[in-house]
Amino acid sequence: MMIRGIHHIAVHVHDLERMTRFYRNAFGFTCFSDPYRWQQDANFDAAVNLDNTAGRCCLLRSGNCYMELFEYAQPAPDNRHPKGPNDKGYTHFCVDVVGIEGEMERLRVLGMSFGQPQPVNMGPVKSIYGRDPEGNIIELQETLEQGFELEDLPPLKQKPPRLL
Repeated sequence: MMIRGIHHIAVHVHDLERMTRFYRNAFGFTCFSDPYRWQQDANFDAAVNLDNTAGRCCLLRSGNCYMELFEYAQPAPDNRHPKGPNDKGYTHFCVDVVGIEGEMERLRVLGMSFGQPQPVNMGPVKSIYGRDPEGNIIELQETLEQGFELEDLPPLKQKPPRLL
């Protein structure tokens, strides 16, 4: 098998600067690349399988995780509502934390909301779903049992090539 792991997740946002600040302050992400703008770019359109796209994005990194934030100017995004955890498709990403209750309080101050007052003990982890300031779902989990820790993953050894 040639799959080495998941490289990044991507989140479509309405306000790139605001959400870059949120993810920096909330989860320690840093800008890994300068924001990238595109318009009338046939290669980009082909890669994302859309026509006549325009927008901007940036690549963030925290630990072993990369995140792309996209702000599309065209085609017009569907702003009716963000996905729920039961909708088809990618619906959330998970952040592993230490001291989940304290992290919930810290993240509330930064604009995150939670539907439950406390995390749920799921056995190997405590877990709770919340939403970032634009309504995207983020799961917080605290590992409770051996064998499920992030430290078991190998460290990143080099900078990835620029994708866009």
